[in-house]
Amino acid sequence: MKYREIAVDGFLHHFVQCFWEYENGKQPIVHTILPDGYFDLIMTFEERKLMSVQLTGSWTKPIDVSIPKHSKMFAIRFKLLATEYLFQQEIKSILDTTKQLPGKFWNLERYESNQFEVFVADTIQHLKESIRHLKEIDQRKLELFELIYEGKLNSVADLSQEVHWSSRQMNRYFNNQFGFPLKEFLKIVRCRSSYKDIAEGVLFPQKSYFDQAHFIKEVKKYTGTTPKELHKNTNDRFLQLSSREQA
Repeated sequence: MKYREIAVDGFLHHFVQCFWEYENGKQPIVHTILPDGYFDLIMTFEERKLMSVQLTGSWTKPIDVSIPKHSKMFAIRFKLLATEYLFQQEIKSILDTTKQLPGKFWNLERYESNQFEVFVADTIQHLKESIRHLKEIDQRKLELFELIYEGKLNSVADLSQEVHWSSRQMNRYFNNQFGFPLKEFLKIVRCRSSYKDIAEGVLFPQKSYFDQAHFIKEVKKYTGTTPKELHKNTNDRFLQLSSREQA
C-alpha cells in the first residue's frame, strides 16, 4: 500500500485540503475511513483503467471500504465550503455515503493512472478559474471555516460572536447544506485533530475535552473504537492514522 498527499496553498486552501494518491498491491485490503470534517472526489483505476468517479458526503461515523488488488486512486479532499462555491450543491443528500459521477465530470476521463501530477496541476488551474468567476463569497463563511479547521474556536457561541452570524442561522446553513448541525461538525473536527497524537501514542486528551473519560467516549463515538485500538492500527486499517508521504 502506498499513499501520499499534495498540499494546497493560497486562497484555494479555503476550499481544498489536499490532493491524495493511493495505490494498492497484490492483495485486496479493507480500510476503515474515519470522520474528519471533509468530503472527497475519488477516481478509481483498476488495471490502469478508470473504473469510477465518486463524490462522498461528509462522514459522521466510521465506514469500511474494500480496496481491490492492483488498484489506484486519485482524489481531492475538499473542505465543506467547496460544496457551495465549487460544486454549487448541497451534500446532505449523500451524508455518510457516496454518489457516482460521470467520467466526463471536469473531463476526468482523460487521465491515466500514471498521471497524478498532471491531474493535480490541471485541477488546481480549473478550480482557481472557477473561484475567479464567482460573483461573491460570503466573508462570514470564509472566516467561520478557517476558525474551525485551524482549531481556533470550538463553541457555537464563540464562533457566532466572532463572525457576526447568529447561531440559529449557522445551524440552519449546516443542516441544509451538509446534513448536520454546526455543533456536530465541531465535535468531528475536534476528534480528527486527535488522530495524529493517537497515531504517535498520545492516548490522553490534549485540549477541548473535559477529562480522559470524555475523550474516550467522543473518540469511540466517531471512530467505533478506543484510542488504544486506533494506535495499534493493525494492518493499516485506519488509513488516516497511517504514515504518509507529503509533497
